[in-house]
Amino acid sequence: MGKRLTIVVALLGLLVPLVGTGGAGGARSTAGASARAVAIRVLVPGQAGAQAGAISSPPYHAAFGSSFAYPADGSVVTTGSLTASASSDSGGSATAASTSEVQALSVFKGEIVASSVKGAARGSTRGRAARGDFSGATISGLTVLGSATSVAPNGRVALSDWGYLVTLEQGTDTSSGAGGMQGFHGFVTALAIHLTAPHGGLPAGSEIQVSYAETSVQASVAPAPAPIAPGPVKKAQPKVVKKTPKAPEPKRNGRTSPPLLQPPPGLQPELTGGGYVFPVYGPSSFIDTFGGFRGDVPGNWHHGDDIFAALGAPLLACADGIVFSVGWNDLGGNRLWLRDDQGNEFYYAHLSAFTPLAKNGRRVKAGEVLGFVGNTGDAQGTPTHLHFEVHPFSLLFMGYDGAVNPTPYLQAWKHLQDVRFYNVAGWLAQTGISDPAPKPAAILLQVSDISEASGLDPGSLQRAMAARDRGTEGQLIRSLGLRPKAPRP
Repeated sequence: MGKRLTIVVALLGLLVPLVGTGGAGGARSTAGASARAVAIRVLVPGQAGAQAGAISSPPYHAAFGSSFAYPADGSVVTTGSLTASASSDSGGSATAASTSEVQALSVFKGEIVASSVKGAARGSTRGRAARGDFSGATISGLTVLGSATSVAPNGRVALSDWGYLVTLEQGTDTSSGAGGMQGFHGFVTALAIHLTAPHGGLPAGSEIQVSYAETSVQASVAPAPAPIAPGPVKKAQPKVVKKTPKAPEPKRNGRTSPPLLQPPPGLQPELTGGGYVFPVYGPSSFIDTFGGFRGDVPGNWHHGDDIFAALGAPLLACADGIVFSVGWNDLGGNRLWLRDDQGNEFYYAHLSAFTPLAKNGRRVKAGEVLGFVGNTGDAQGTPTHLHFEVHPFSLLFMGYDGAVNPTPYLQAWKHLQDVRFYNVAGWLAQTGISDPAPKPAAILLQVSDISEASGLDPGSLQRAMAARDRGTEGQLIRSLGLRPKAPRP
């Protein structure tokens, strides 16, 4: 959603002061935040080496790649898809988060392999305190020299007589400054391979870093109150107590109810509406930014997670249910809601386009394509992403603030990656979706295009895209009132 950023710089291994100084009159200092991520990096003494997916924030950034090889023949390292994202917010409080992920890693022609390697770092401040963690960093399917290998923070594994590797290599630096202000700086390299002797064409001293993430945050503090000048002593007067009429409690649905409050942290009601799927199809990246600071307005906190993906990546119905509130607002841009069969509600925002299935009252199946990733609304100028929220049925009485952290749900849902959109630019040229995203207005696509596909059947998406290339069907309809051909039952 909306971002207020204080420009700061953080270099690898160096904690930079991030706090502003109070000016004349004791203005409040400003918290600072920065984040950095690198999907993969090969460091070779005396040589240029190589890297991919290197980004930093502020401003918000995201990067995607279909593969990586070093050198060109892949004799040292090859990968599948790469993603990286970095975000930061500054103000009275600060948050920073970064993530990087590498799929299908192979080093030295299979001597070291992993199905997925992910680095994740978070930092935040509250009052004078600062903290951070690397709980999202993981490695799946790690095999070293032919043996399955367990993963632990700063776990060290010998590589015969030529080196060693470290799993979830991490370090932190905390500090306290004037007024008790705390700062946090931390990094994690999900997989770090160190060569102590020449091997596989690399000299001793070489290093391969996979999925690096770094964050820095600095707390702010209100200045000490200005001294009060002495004045004439006044005779104490008897205190008169006046009764103030009690403010009426807010009403909702005609009934009196307590004020809206943020749900307790860590609350994760079970969702039982049926099978669920990840809402973005194809390569994507997300970090836990739920509850993050969003501006100086009380209660303006981040109600969901931002899932970064390429412009035009398909957005899937995460569950069987009913689509409602399809349209535009200034914050969410093109947005919609989905209610599953148990009453749980899910919010999708910043879409670049809708499909004909995104129609109020329309029943959809999990995996059907509802729209496409964009950056409309107050996300203009940020990397394209889906803002996604989870509102469990049991907390709907809290209104919009009944949202809970979507991260555990997103991590658990099946994230299909069978189809890679390698030629996204060419595909977007056909659909008419541009970057930056279209002006505020729904864009509908004919039913005969990929909105007919299901994310649960990758083959259907491929067939629909192939059919679309063969004919003229699937042209953009820029009129909201035009009825699509052959509507589905």
